[in-house]
Amino acid sequence: MSRLILFALFLLCQVAHVLASVWMLLAIIVGSPRAWRIAVSYDQLANAATGGSEDETISSRAYRGTQEGRRGWCLLCHLLDRLDKRHCVKSEGS
Repeated sequence: MSRLILFALFLLCQVAHVLASVWMLLAIIVGSPRAWRIAVSYDQLANAATGGSEDETISSRAYRGTQEGRRGWCLLCHLLDRLDKRHCVKSEGS
């Protein structure tokens, strides 16, 4: 793909980010479940940006990492489990 097309996509992604952030804030204020869906999409974005699948959350990836005995993922799951009991296990496949 040409660099010009990628740059145009980059600019569109920046616009989408601003729109999603504003929409998420409004959804939080009015109590809409859309805020959670937007948060999950950011989670998937972060996972894809760090080399994971765009269709998987970081928590799901961390769970798989713990199954493989990878220390970094084990630490992340331990931290997430303090916030939400069995978080990584519950996120398996998401």
